[in-house]
Amino acid sequence: MDSDTVVSLPEAIERYVEDGATVALEGFSHLIPFAAGHEIIRQGISGLTFCRLTPDLLSDMMIAADCVDRLVCSFFASGSAGSLYEVRRRIQSADPRPLAVEEYSHHAMTLRYHAGAARLPFAPIGSFVGSDIPGINPDIRPVVDPYSGKKTYVVPPLNPDVTIIHAQRADRHGNVQIWGITGTQQEAVYAAKHVIVTVEEIVDDEVVRSDPNRTLIPAHAVDAVCEVPTGAHPSYVQGSYDRDNAFYREWTPISKDPARLREWLDTHIRGTRDHAEYLQTIGADRLLSLRVDPRPSGTVDYGRRASLNEGTVK
Repeated sequence: MDSDTVVSLPEAIERYVEDGATVALEGFSHLIPFAAGHEIIRQGISGLTFCRLTPDLLSDMMIAADCVDRLVCSFFASGSAGSLYEVRRRIQSADPRPLAVEEYSHHAMTLRYHAGAARLPFAPIGSFVGSDIPGINPDIRPVVDPYSGKKTYVVPPLNPDVTIIHAQRADRHGNVQIWGITGTQQEAVYAAKHVIVTVEEIVDDEVVRSDPNRTLIPAHAVDAVCEVPTGAHPSYVQGSYDRDNAFYREWTPISKDPARLREWLDTHIRGTRDHAEYLQTIGADRLLSLRVDPRPSGTVDYGRRASLNEGTVK
């Protein structure tokens, strides 16, 4: 495998995301891969099983664009800004067509990815004892704990065909560094057959090596790295830009009106060639208002003996 994993985002989506695939786009409020989801919409990919710990605006957009047939998720929300009306229409009244849903808890989704990454047949979970969620999801199954003899539950592994995440930076080999809030990115990456990572910037190897503990995803797990500045908008990237809260609030009335929602998709996503053009529709002043002030963290010492740096142990 070529050690240089850098490709354009359109090329990565075209290469790895096929109609009917199971696709995970992860990032827990922070580092949501919106640019990648928008590119899936632009390319007209359909029939997806879409996996996401917390369905939000991105889910609403992709479902409205008819990219998604099945949603595997936990907790439906638009941050604190309102409801996901396209998701609601599909589930509550099959309008304009039905959406299949597999609902889990946050913990269960994380365990599913973990089981998938470890190639386990299932993952045990105790928190469904006393819950009504197993009653609506037949894949959450009761078993007897062989040690205590008590009832518990198991959930099946989740192995996406493709996992897509966003991060602050990576080198050209695919070593990906993240700081700030993390969700299930690492588990979802290791569980997947293919991995696409969009990043704010591609950096030299020396930058990654200077702070190895921030490398959440190693190169051997990554198929494609795509440099997409502001690729998480309207969510946020720690150290780069804040969440566009106004966008989240504006989404509720857009999503509530099907005609207005489709007009938004046609203007901002289908009507743009790429993410850079999408950002132009948002406006430079608005994006600049989201930029954050520098606040570097403390440093640590990764010192080594000089003889080791020279490659000779004395």
